[in-house]
Amino acid sequence: MSPLPALDWGAPLSPARFLRRPNRFVVHAEMGIPPEAATEVVAHLPDPGRLRELLVPGARMGLRPEPPSPTRKTRWTAMLVRDPADQAWVSVNTTLPNRLVRRALSDRALGELSGWRLVRHEVPWGRSRIDFLLQNDAGRKLYLEAKSVTLVEDGVALFPDAVTARGARHLEELIDAVEAGHEAAVLFVLQRTDASRIVAARSIDPVFSDALARAEAAGVRALGRRCSVTWKGIELGERVPAGAG
Repeated sequence: MSPLPALDWGAPLSPARFLRRPNRFVVHAEMGIPPEAATEVVAHLPDPGRLRELLVPGARMGLRPEPPSPTRKTRWTAMLVRDPADQAWVSVNTTLPNRLVRRALSDRALGELSGWRLVRHEVPWGRSRIDFLLQNDAGRKLYLEAKSVTLVEDGVALFPDAVTARGARHLEELIDAVEAGHEAAVLFVLQRTDASRIVAARSIDPVFSDALARAEAAGVRALGRRCSVTWKGIELGERVPAGAG
């Protein structure tokens, strides 16, 4: 079995403290030591989730500097937030789990998917595009969707942290794949270390929770992995139980 993949942040991070979030994809943060040397900066936030438990005034952040570009409106990208509740570092870049899973599939590093090889990514199915298509030696297909998880309460990771009609639709598509004779799975990737299991957040999105329960009953596998997150980067970590709860 190959080692699990890791990614660095692409550039050294700079420390900052969260100030406010005017829209889903932008945060204002304070860099330097207040009040004399503090500077307010604007950063792109690559996570459209709610993040209310993380993005509280004064929360510590890690910002990545970006090279000047005529297509960018901000000089910084928010990569890390420290959870004020338990001080765990949390990755807030929703593109990273997909990249980690893709590399792990290419390297055949996931024991829970032993015997399956990556064929393609971003595969059309029904009304959606499913993240990954796998195949085994017998020629069977497995459709795999990866989901980024950031919310943790009392040691339990919850998905989603905001209503996601798209996420529920993906589960219905996976059910259709199973009914068409294929196999299917959803892999929840927790972008932090401080949870022992991942469950559907019924209080936030009961529709998604019901869809996950139907998917599991139909034969869609619910899988979970957590990540090791540090100031230097993120590494795909050990398995954790996942499901509708």
